[in-house]
Amino acid sequence: MSKCMTVLACRYHPDATLIEDYRAGDVICSQCGLVVGERMIDVSSEWRDFGNESDSKDKSRVGSAQSLLYDYANLETTTSIGKGAGALDELGKQKYNKKISQISSADQALRNGHDAIRAMAARINLTKKVIDRAFLIYKFCYEKKCLRGYSSEAIIGACIYSACRQEGSPRTIKEICDISMASVKELGRCFNKIKLSTPNPTAIQSIDIKNLVPRFCNQLQLEQEILIRKTAIHIAERANEVCNIQGRAPSSIASAAIYMACLAAREKITKKDIQKSAGVSEGVIRIIYRIMLPHAAELFPNDFIFKCPIANLPML
Repeated sequence: MSKCMTVLACRYHPDATLIEDYRAGDVICSQCGLVVGERMIDVSSEWRDFGNESDSKDKSRVGSAQSLLYDYANLETTTSIGKGAGALDELGKQKYNKKISQISSADQALRNGHDAIRAMAARINLTKKVIDRAFLIYKFCYEKKCLRGYSSEAIIGACIYSACRQEGSPRTIKEICDISMASVKELGRCFNKIKLSTPNPTAIQSIDIKNLVPRFCNQLQLEQEILIRKTAIHIAERANEVCNIQGRAPSSIASAAIYMACLAAREKITKKDIQKSAGVSEGVIRIIYRIMLPHAAELFPNDFIFKCPIANLPML
């Protein structure tokens, strides 16, 4: 019971328990019903949304959750365009044709970066989780000023690339270059700078071939997609153990494994088709394929049914 209620008592039943009517704001005697106090203030939480009383289903008075992406130390004030006679000149035109927004330069830079990240990420259908991670990385780099001297396209592309690696949704660096219009060299330098500046570098996971093969196979629209996908993953994992391809890009190994699996299953796919979906040149696919071919008998799963025997696989 609040301090105000401790001094209240029913004149006829001083020892009676008092009941609070929160709706009416009254304090009532439990024995005779006498209103002992009125206009009491309810100090409990009030969950009410006054934004749209008729249609709103969410009665939360506090509004949406505060975003951790921006700095709310400075309040933002926006002056809208006036509609009265005082806002118009003698010709009937607006005197104040621009909204005045008081926002710090830091928040404005973060907002612009967030918009650019969302625009780029939408081109390759990244999830909201990856977008939020990319913006947190962008905010960290902006505050630490560790990417000065690089173009904004390269910085944003590197943040998206790092976020994909951290969230287990890897994309190849060439895919990121296509959406950011930055060169591979500059984007790679930005990514390395981010990796060195990150407090926990181990959070940036290496690209797993298991995540690349399904995406590449899906883009190729294979007739035997499930079989090719399973076989290519097995070939790529075994090739890392028995072939001298350490240090090769995961996308290159995945492309060569898909190509070998397609040849053995007589799937009508060319190196040029794989190049379009994986972004790996035909020459690189050919080189890795030639390295893996002598060990082909060890690379395929035991239950794989060859439509083209290993001895008949082309040498390229």
